[in-house]
Amino acid sequence: MGNICRSPTAEGVFRKLVIDADLDADIAVDSAGTHAYHVNEPPDRRARAAAERRGFPMDNIRARRVSSEDYERFDYILAMDEDNLSMLKNDAPEHHKEKVMLFLEFAEASRETEVPDPYYGGDAGFERVLDLVEEASWDLLQTLVRKHRLA
Repeated sequence: MGNICRSPTAEGVFRKLVIDADLDADIAVDSAGTHAYHVNEPPDRRARAAAERRGFPMDNIRARRVSSEDYERFDYILAMDEDNLSMLKNDAPEHHKEKVMLFLEFAEASRETEVPDPYYGGDAGFERVLDLVEEASWDLLQTLVRKHRLA
């Protein structure tokens, strides 16, 4: 929603996987929120600390709101939960609605469909977000490599 917890965590994790796979020239990574609560702010300090403990830097990430240009620019618009999915689908131009899906659709082994919002909880919530995001990010990268014949 505000682009300071879940989505910048996903951006940081996925960006590092893309860089480590030497695919950063082929894959653009960005995150944005459905609301403008925290525009230009860095990710939540707890999200940054948890990500950095696992080796995922989030230094250059700043919150922003999803723009109409995002639907044109990106092949995938991934939501963390059903509420945000609904908002994104409602805002998407008709010819880009198929790009909008849940991030955890790429977490093949997970039974969960939504990444829980850790904002009002403790540190364990941020660790859980990282567990889910790491799995989905790895599976997303493998999907992109197969589908687009990268690497």
